Amino acid sequence: MTTLEKAGPEQTDATRTAPLLEVRDLHVEFHTRDGVAKAVNGVNYSVNAGETLAVLGESGSGKSVTAQAIMGILDMPPGRIPKGEIFFRGQDMLKMSGEERRKIRGQKIAMIFQDALSALNPVLSVGYQLGEMFRVHQGLSKKDAKAKAIELMDRVRIPAAKERVGDYPHQFSGGMRQRIMIAMAMALEPDLIIADEPTTALDVTVQAQVMDLLAELQREMNMGLILITHDLGVVADVADKIAVMYAGRIVETAPVHEIYKAPAHPYTKGLLDSIPRLDQKGQELYAIKGLPPNLLRIPSGCAFNPRCPMAKEVCRTDVPPLAAVSDTRASACHFWKETLDG
Repeated sequence: MTTLEKAGPEQTDATRTAPLLEVRDLHVEFHTRDGVAKAVNGVNYSVNAGETLAVLGESGSGKSVTAQAIMGILDMPPGRIPKGEIFFRGQDMLKMSGEERRKIRGQKIAMIFQDALSALNPVLSVGYQLGEMFRVHQGLSKKDAKAKAIELMDRVRIPAAKERVGDYPHQFSGGMRQRIMIAMAMALEPDLIIADEPTTALDVTVQAQVMDLLAELQREMNMGLILITHDLGVVADVADKIAVMYAGRIVETAPVHEIYKAPAHPYTKGLLDSIPRLDQKGQELYAIKGLPPNLLRIPSGCAFNPRCPMAKEVCRTDVPPLAAVSDTRASACHFWKETLDG
């Protein structure tokens, strides 16, 4: 009996109240010529069915690497997972065989990649690529798979789907290509979708359309959604809770409205202050000073201390734990009270 077969009716009661996905103390590192890059350093988060978790942070904070570890698509080597657990419906996927994880990938957990033009095969029609999900996983004929592809294109509101099913990726606009990626992820009606920067390089109007479409499909199917982004403005209306990452760690978690009202970490505050505001027209945009740390040489103490306006000596020596701020939020800052009050 495989691990997947064990998740039958006898475990239903035990897992019914458990999170859909739970990441526990995950570490990911990359072995390079220059040393070991510690990309993920003890990440913990969870997402329930029908819930949206937004994972925020600058490039290099570990957001996408965590997602790749969940999906089982890390290049190993040079990547390595020395520690951690990833539970999907109560089962640790890191202990599964490759075949067992392949049965979950696509059917139970799907991913939308940030660059649709790179993710789609340029020499195959979008209809063929959408239909492949049904041919491989459900054994459908080419004719039936094509019909399913047209149905999916209609579902994500691509105009003239029947006429365009034979078109190639370069014949679609950026927004339409992103809709195709969403259709591909939705094909087998997974329980969880991971959307990695799904609105990158799209204009504001198209961004809103893509996010509205994702939210609508999520409600329709009661899926869990992990939304990876560096843009706090994108997630304000769609996320239920937020996890902010910096240098491979979660530095703050909270319900979305609590974070927007009063951040409890200087890094989160810096991200919020960087959002353009209508009431500050003509003023210079705020920017967090400095650059994210080199993951080969993460600073001692709090990794954010070289860029933090509130940093004191303890920040340079002691790593702040992710401590409870309230029943619903936590912050990894020695001075979270001062940040919250400010």
